[in-house]
Amino acid sequence: MKIAIDVSPLQTGHRIRGIGFYVENLKASILKYYPENDYIFFSKTSEIPKDVDLVHYPYFDPFFITLPLIKKHRTVVTVHDLTPLVFPAHFPSGAKGKLKWQIQKNTLKKTDAIITDSESSKSDIAKYTGFPQNKIDTVYLAAGEEFHVLKPTAKSQELIAKYKLPEKFVLYVGDVTWNKNLPRLIKAINLTKIPLVMVGAALVNKNFDKNNPWNQDLLLTQELITNNPNIKTLGFVPTEDLVVLYNLATIFTMPSLYEGFGLPILEAMQSGCPVITSKTGSLSEVAGKAAYYVDAKSIDNISRGISEVFESEKTQTKLTEIGLSQAKKFTWQKAAAQTIEAYKKVLNQ
Repeated sequence: MKIAIDVSPLQTGHRIRGIGFYVENLKASILKYYPENDYIFFSKTSEIPKDVDLVHYPYFDPFFITLPLIKKHRTVVTVHDLTPLVFPAHFPSGAKGKLKWQIQKNTLKKTDAIITDSESSKSDIAKYTGFPQNKIDTVYLAAGEEFHVLKPTAKSQELIAKYKLPEKFVLYVGDVTWNKNLPRLIKAINLTKIPLVMVGAALVNKNFDKNNPWNQDLLLTQELITNNPNIKTLGFVPTEDLVVLYNLATIFTMPSLYEGFGLPILEAMQSGCPVITSKTGSLSEVAGKAAYYVDAKSIDNISRGISEVFESEKTQTKLTEIGLSQAKKFTWQKAAAQTIEAYKKVLNQ
């Protein structure tokens, strides 16, 4: 097969976000496990050779034109999730966004297949686009191989000193959008007085539109963490530091209101860190029986869950063991195999 894959996100701000992670790992894994194919990696400014069998656009945004308006090849598109469409009150599109969504939806319906990250997202895509379910393939993501259990080393002590970390802490890693539920998490932490270490570039970003409805949770979260003695905010940290942070944390928590996948949960589990999360969206698909579940809408319930796990080494040990086993179900080798299978299905139609 001669396959062209759009790697544009690797040249933009998406490089350090989830989409960049997906594109980078997809590229590496198909080259490693399926080298017999001919791959062309292109960006928006590149010409796609006419003789390719298939083009894969590994990202999609409902409110921006990310797909070519004229289809010249058999096409596969990865739609990670449609969270803004599921919760329009919290992610208003505006007039321009509504117009672009209609264009994107019409273009998407002309593609030959869609790949998505979870059964939850598959259901949303079918519902909001009308795309046939039998042409939507669920391909689960995986944590990077660099996330693993570490023995305590001098590096751990260096990191504790570098970031001035407390001896025991709860960890959060991720973005700061409405679905992440951070105001409730911070209020729950304030009830427990347990230290929360927060990682994510948006947490310390001051250069954003404070009037944009999409940024209201970011604004509120930044207000709640300012001068908060229970919160340690690190902003963006490099991957090698993040691996150590997962190993140092007593618990990882991600009590989201909704997720299309929830990659940090797998990163934490693969690093041996006990996970507290919610059962919304795809999270129970990813975490299975390997997490302690809380009610995302209840500050008291989140608070009680964090306190219970934080104070019980027995619960922590149990969650770590089941989490390590759960994380092994998700690999980039499996993701590459299922992606190649999706390509073949399109070419055999």
